[in-house]
Amino acid sequence: METPGLFSPPLHTQRHQFVVEFVESCDPRKVMDLGCADCGLLRKLKFHRHRIEVLVGVDIDRAAVRRRAHALAPLSSDYLQPSPRPLTIELYQGSVTEREPCTRGFDLVTCIELIEHLELWEVERFSDVVFGYMTPCAVIVSTPNAEFNPLLPGLKGFRHNDHKFEWTRTEFQTWALRVCRKYGYSVEFTGVGEAPGPDRGVGFCSQIGVFRRDADVANAPVNNTLQEPTVYRLLYKVVYPSLCDNNIFQRILVSEVLYMAESLKRQWLADKQGKQTDFTSRVHGLPPDECVWASPRVQALCGDIQRLQQALLDDSRVQLNAERSAITLPDENEAEEEDEEEKDECEEGESAPGPMKDGAEEDWETELG
Repeated sequence: METPGLFSPPLHTQRHQFVVEFVESCDPRKVMDLGCADCGLLRKLKFHRHRIEVLVGVDIDRAAVRRRAHALAPLSSDYLQPSPRPLTIELYQGSVTEREPCTRGFDLVTCIELIEHLELWEVERFSDVVFGYMTPCAVIVSTPNAEFNPLLPGLKGFRHNDHKFEWTRTEFQTWALRVCRKYGYSVEFTGVGEAPGPDRGVGFCSQIGVFRRDADVANAPVNNTLQEPTVYRLLYKVVYPSLCDNNIFQRILVSEVLYMAESLKRQWLADKQGKQTDFTSRVHGLPPDECVWASPRVQALCGDIQRLQQALLDDSRVQLNAERSAITLPDENEAEEEDEEEKDECEEGESAPGPMKDGAEEDWETELG
């Protein structure tokens, strides 16, 4: 339950922003959201991913996940300007009380307003799965603060009809500290959704525990590649375009180089307009180390000029001079003449249909099926 106008921004937005800020400060590479439901947190992390390379969502409700999965698909801009880092997003149907090997080795696991939907006996199994089996580096758990409920207008009972319990701050902290002692974690308590002035003593509307694994706790096996699920069911997977893909890197780099070279050519021609010039050959050279290499975008893509030169040598769209020290571009007037000649040839071919073969007959029965 979220009362309209009581919190600004809305409480769910504040919870998601809390996770985003944690990601900004800790730079996890692999992140899993348990109880992802409408994929709202995953969508936000997609745009604020920093160093995240793997985003995984898990929920027991298959239909809810499928309804929102399309929102995680790449946008047109992701193809036009691929990220330097890879990103894979996967969504699973599964229970947080079941052990799934592909969930091990994550840097961050989030459980936002999840545990109150479990039976109390299931909370113990959830604790064992997340902290004892998955053993991520960090876990963020948020849950309603029952002490805040009297401040919510019109609320009777729990905030949602599917909640099995709602803990006070003491109850939540007792559970969290017991988990830390058993599985080797430390925890910090905070929250989002502050009460108005005189009622601040009741704490936050959503209480949050940030768990960090102790340094002496054995790490779960870390896999650089995602495993196939054995218990969960994969519902959706997408791999975003990135510059780590050599084909994509080559395409983006060469397109940038050709754009830069064409811009330099047009600038050169504009400067020479109306003046005597020796520019009479079909091509003219643009040295990469003096012109194209000056582009900040090209430098950011390549890192060094040797990599740029090699990339240009490997691409058929780029023509280099004999010394391989300059890009050659066609003279604009001659290029236009060639286009006109090709156009005329095409028109002549279309206007002169070939003769019908001897004995050929129209077969309408075959034509009409």
